[in-house]
Amino acid sequence: MDYTTLLSEGKESQEQGQKRLHSLYAVCQQVVDGRAARGKRYDLADLLMVLVMAKLAGMRSLLGASEWIEHQAALLCEELDLPWKRMPCTNTYSYALARLDSQQVNAQLAAWFVRQARENQSAHEAGGKAVQFGEHLAIDGKALKGTGAQMYGGEDAQQHLLHVYEVQTGIVLVQCPIGEKRNEVSALKPLLTEVLCKGRILTADAAQSYHEFGRLVKRAGGDVIVIVKENTPATRADLELFFEDPQADRSTWHSFEHIEKGHGRLERRHILTSPDLNEYLDRDWGEVGQVFRIQRERTCKEQHSVEVAYGWTTLSRQHCSAQRLLGLNRAHWAVENRLHWRRDATLGEDRCGVRLDPVAAMLAVLNTVVLSLMDLHHISNVASQLRRFSACPREALAWLLAS
Repeated sequence: MDYTTLLSEGKESQEQGQKRLHSLYAVCQQVVDGRAARGKRYDLADLLMVLVMAKLAGMRSLLGASEWIEHQAALLCEELDLPWKRMPCTNTYSYALARLDSQQVNAQLAAWFVRQARENQSAHEAGGKAVQFGEHLAIDGKALKGTGAQMYGGEDAQQHLLHVYEVQTGIVLVQCPIGEKRNEVSALKPLLTEVLCKGRILTADAAQSYHEFGRLVKRAGGDVIVIVKENTPATRADLELFFEDPQADRSTWHSFEHIEKGHGRLERRHILTSPDLNEYLDRDWGEVGQVFRIQRERTCKEQHSVEVAYGWTTLSRQHCSAQRLLGLNRAHWAVENRLHWRRDATLGEDRCGVRLDPVAAMLAVLNTVVLSLMDLHHISNVASQLRRFSACPREALAWLLAS
């Protein structure tokens, strides 16, 4: 007998096992299973892995995912060492996902992605490239339109999720379900601790423009940039009156303009900043570093639009120039363009047909995993990569089992 073959096979299996200890597969093995003992015919980590595989292959619905997994049964059982005699049905996946805490699962997965991003950062810094890591967090909510019964004529509300998104890395640090008796403000407040805020800049839309927001974040060691809209009419009127006054003393004002042309449109963004209202706004908003006015002009096929936004930030002029402030405001929209839009348009989140809130929230977590993997591997065209994985599923498995 040729024992060298057995030794090489044993060595390969041992190396594969070591890889899995530090892989996404290992993270899924640490997820707390909420099923009863008699409902654990299939291992939870294996269920999550094959679902992510199906998502990477472009399957948008739970039914489509279960059918794809069944078609790829031989490959999945071989590569993942699955002991399954038959592949799970759609209800099995739904039963398992419904008994998971989506917020906790997302936190565990996000921690793994953060470790991977830090390792990539260390590699860049070793090569002489300075990389900003996790400095900017964008906060925004999203409705899961397939949930609830309102779209079917009923009275149940849709499930809403609050996301805390790392702009530089594309990692969703927090996905918090918002219950019927809560809103984005009450959901975010318990999260504003030093762990999340210290050394970071938090940007939010008008939903978070309440008087305690800046104080809570500053107390936790962070800074905020807040857009002021009609939900705070008094402050909105003050900022509008201040910036639109033609006789105002502009000696302390700073400005910056950015012009971008491409994709058949011309965009011009202009920002004005001033520290003159700091003391006046401190009474209501806490520590204010400067206020700003942003004007966005867009020309596309002879159609011209102008939008003006006002806001304030705890960042002083010494720490944040007008140019940087404009860049941070623009970068905030990554949570819409790179997270929410891609989950809806590319991964079909709102059209998946799942109406049970816990299952829909967990599928949203899996969609986030797909996008985080894409960002980790610097994939710009997600749809093209999904088609690639659909034809070459072994390449997707390599992503999930790599350390």
